[in-house]
Amino acid sequence: MSDPTNVKLRVNNSELWGGLIGLVLGVFVVWSGLKLKLGTINDPGSGYVMFYTGILMCLFAVTIIIAAVTEGGATFGSRWTGARWTKPLVVIACLIAFALALDRLGFLLSTIPLMLLLLRLIDPVRWSLAIPIALLAPLGVWWVLKRLLLIQLPAGIFEIG
Repeated sequence: MSDPTNVKLRVNNSELWGGLIGLVLGVFVVWSGLKLKLGTINDPGSGYVMFYTGILMCLFAVTIIIAAVTEGGATFGSRWTGARWTKPLVVIACLIAFALALDRLGFLLSTIPLMLLLLRLIDPVRWSLAIPIALLAPLGVWWVLKRLLLIQLPAGIFEIG
C-alpha cells in the first residue's frame, strides 16, 4: 500500500541534513561577502568573490536538499556501518607528530619520515618505491619553496633545509 514513488520526508535523512547545513553555511558566506562590500565587476571589493562563492554554495545545497526530499537519502546509521577507523586515526597521529617535530627537526627531517610512514602504513607501497618517493618528493617541494619561491622553511636544530 505504500507507493515507492512517494518518498516520505524522514528526520534521519543524512543528505537532507547535509544540504541544510550547507545552505546555512552558504547563507553565512553570502552575508559575510555583503558585509565586506561587493564593489563592481571592474572594481571588485573584498567581498566580491566570497559573495558569489556563497551563492554557488547555496545553489549546490538546494540541489542536495531537493534530491534528498524527492529521492530520499541514506540514514545516519547506514553511513557509519562498516567504517574502519584505524587508517584515519593513524593519519591523524602522524600529522600531530609532524606538527610537533616540524620546528625542532626542520622541514626535510620531519617530512621525509612522515611521507615514509604514510606510504607504508596507509596504502602500503613496496619499499623500493616508498623510499625514493619519501626522499624525492620532500626534496622537490623544498627546492621549489626555498630556492624558486624564496619561502623560509623551518631548518630545525641541525640547520638542514
